[in-house]
Amino acid sequence: VDDEFKLDARLRSDCEFVANLGLCTLLLMNNASVPWFILVPNVMGATELTSLPVLQQQQVLNEINQVADMVTSLYIPHKLNIGALGNVVSQLHIHVIGRFTHDVAWPNPVWGQLAPNVYGDAELLSQLAQVRAHLAA
Repeated sequence: VDDEFKLDARLRSDCEFVANLGLCTLLLMNNASVPWFILVPNVMGATELTSLPVLQQQQVLNEINQVADMVTSLYIPHKLNIGALGNVVSQLHIHVIGRFTHDVAWPNPVWGQLAPNVYGDAELLSQLAQVRAHLAA
């Protein structure tokens, strides 16, 4: 983990901090339309998963699997969307999104398809508590 690491301003403004998983910071996208989590490897200047040393790539994959398991267990989605695009935010970040055949963007990707739908305060606190409890178990 890099002591000089800084989270991209857009990720900071669009997301809520969930937990530090080890190598990655886990964020919750502040859009209640779908369970949308983002892992950000705490590595200064990282833009591509394939540019990380192999051991860090493996750690990121382990943490993606941990988040995918959490999303599957808590939300029971029809499909998981997992991807690292970086077209708007170049800082390496990996999306893990639970998708449902009834969500507003289905079957299309969620990017650019979802209207703003921020969590209410109580709902956000509940989501964060539930996710943190699952990750700690």
